[in-house]
Amino acid sequence: MAKEDCPSTSRDLQELQKKLSLLVVAFMESPVGQYLDRHPFLALTVLVFVTMSAIPVGCFLLFVVLTSVLAVLGVILLEGLVISVGGLTLLCVLCGVGFVSLALSGTILVSYVVASSFINYWFSPRPLTQQNPSVTCQLSPDFEELHRE
Repeated sequence: MAKEDCPSTSRDLQELQKKLSLLVVAFMESPVGQYLDRHPFLALTVLVFVTMSAIPVGCFLLFVVLTSVLAVLGVILLEGLVISVGGLTLLCVLCGVGFVSLALSGTILVSYVVASSFINYWFSPRPLTQQNPSVTCQLSPDFEELHRE
């Protein structure tokens, strides 16, 4: 396998070298390339600047990528934390509402039973003797016997 990889690798490197040389030729034919060809000190200065600035630019790009990834992860974690806290708060509020509704329903039910009992007691139909004492009614003989005992 190593012998098979070498020819394809060298062929890829040759293609890359051809593309790079075509790029250099295209740059040298441009007005900037011709100006730098006439001023070798300036060309050397630009080359040194580009070479030396590659490391800081690379570090900055790495910093940007890392902070972006960390920001995305941080937002995801923070959002998860906020949603979790919000969900627990909602659960607690709903449990409280459930307990309050049970207590309120029980209070309303007891109040209804007590009020209906009082209303039935106060407005119940009373015997005629208690409502109109001037009217005399005759009791049945069985009831008189019970009343005497």
